[in-house]
Amino acid sequence: MGSDSVRGIDRRRLLGWGGLAAAGVVAAGAPLADARPGHAAPAPTGSDIPPDARPGGAYDRYVAGLAAEDRFSGVVMLSHRGRTVLSRSYGMADEEKGIRNHEGVAFNLSSAGKPFGAVAVMQLVQRGEVNLWDTVGTYLTGFAEEIAEQVTIHHLLSGTSGLNTPEEDLRRVFQSREEVREFYEQWARRSKPVAPPGTPTHHAGAEVAIPALIVEAVTGMTYWDYVEEHVFRRCGMTGTAFYTRPQWLTDEHIAHSYMRQADGSRVDAVRNLDKGSPDPYQLGKNPGRNFIDPPGDGGFATAPDLVRFAHALGDGTVLDRPYAEVLTAAKMPHPPQVGGRNGRAATADASFGAYSMPVGIVEGQWVIGRAGVNPGSVASWNIYPDTGWVGVILGNHDDDVPFQEIVQRETQAVLGRGAGG
Repeated sequence: MGSDSVRGIDRRRLLGWGGLAAAGVVAAGAPLADARPGHAAPAPTGSDIPPDARPGGAYDRYVAGLAAEDRFSGVVMLSHRGRTVLSRSYGMADEEKGIRNHEGVAFNLSSAGKPFGAVAVMQLVQRGEVNLWDTVGTYLTGFAEEIAEQVTIHHLLSGTSGLNTPEEDLRRVFQSREEVREFYEQWARRSKPVAPPGTPTHHAGAEVAIPALIVEAVTGMTYWDYVEEHVFRRCGMTGTAFYTRPQWLTDEHIAHSYMRQADGSRVDAVRNLDKGSPDPYQLGKNPGRNFIDPPGDGGFATAPDLVRFAHALGDGTVLDRPYAEVLTAAKMPHPPQVGGRNGRAATADASFGAYSMPVGIVEGQWVIGRAGVNPGSVASWNIYPDTGWVGVILGNHDDDVPFQEIVQRETQAVLGRGAGG
C-alpha cells in the first residue's frame, strides 16, 4: 500500500511507520495552541526566529547545497505562527515540459498522506457515528471472525491490530478509480492476524485500508471524495487532491516523480510505467501504475497546503480541539533506536505511536508530523506546537537524497540547535 523507500534511508523503519521516528525525528501528542495563526500567540519577532531557520541561515544553505549537487529537487518551507519564514524551490516539476518546481506544485505524499484518513475517522467519532472501541465487524462484513470481532478501530489507527500486510501486485497497471478501489478492498480482506490485537504491527497495510473502508461504509461516499470534501476543502487546501494518472500527466501543477534506475539513469515514473524501482524492498514498484492512490494512503499536496492542514488541526477547523488532541496523543512507546543519546535516535528523547503517525519528544518539545517516501518522491510535514513552527519538505527525486538528514536539519534549525554550515 503506502510506499516508504528511498536510497540512503533505513527502509525497514520507513516501511513500517514511514515517518519521523524512522528519520530520527519523532512527534508527540500535545496541545496545538501555538501552531494556530490569528489566535493568542504573539506575532513573530526577530528574537523568535533562530538564526539557522532564517533565509540565508544554515538550513537554507544546506538545502541549497544539496540542490546544487543535484541531490534535492523540490520545495522546503518553514512557517512560524502563520507567517512564512523560509520558502525555497529547486529543480524541475516536469523536465519534458520545462516546468520548474514552485510553491504551487503538488508532490506525491505516499505515507505522509495517511493521517488524512485518521482525521476522517476522528470526524466520524466526533459526530458520534463511530466509536473507537467498535470492532471491524460493527461496520464491515466479509472479514474473518478473529478480525471482525476482536480488532477495534483504536487498534487499526494506533498500529496495534496484530494484522499483516498482504502481498501487493506491484506491477499491475490500474485503469480506473473503480478498479483501484475494488482491488484494495479485496486486498484488505486478505489480511490475517499474526499477533493478538494490541500488539504493535508498525502500521501494516490493512490498518490503513480497513479504516478507509469504514469511512466509506458510514458516509456512503468514496474515501477520496469524503477526504477531499471534509478535510482538504475545509482546510482550504486548494492544491491538494487524490489526483489520477491522467491528471498527473497533464496538470502542470503536479510534480512528476523521477526514479533512479539500476544503470544510474533517472526516469519519469508516470511516463514510463514499464520501469520500476530497483530498491530491494519495493523491487519493481512504480507509483504511476496506480490510477489513483489507494484509499487511506497517499495523495498529492503543496507545501502551503500542508501548512494550512497543520493550522487546521490546531484551530478547530478540521477537528474540535479535544478530538485533535486524541488524534496526536502518544499511545504506544516505541523501542529505543540505535545511534543516538541513551541508545535513542539522535534528536529524540522519546518515541511513541499516535493515530497513523509516529510521535515523540525532541529536545524537550513536542513535534507532530508524518513522513513518507515513494519511488521518485519524498515528503515530510512537522508541527512544532510549543513554538508555533511548521516545516514541510517535498521532493520529486529518490536517488542520493539524504532525507533523514534534511528532516534532522529542519528540526535543529527550528529548535535553535543548528549544526552550523
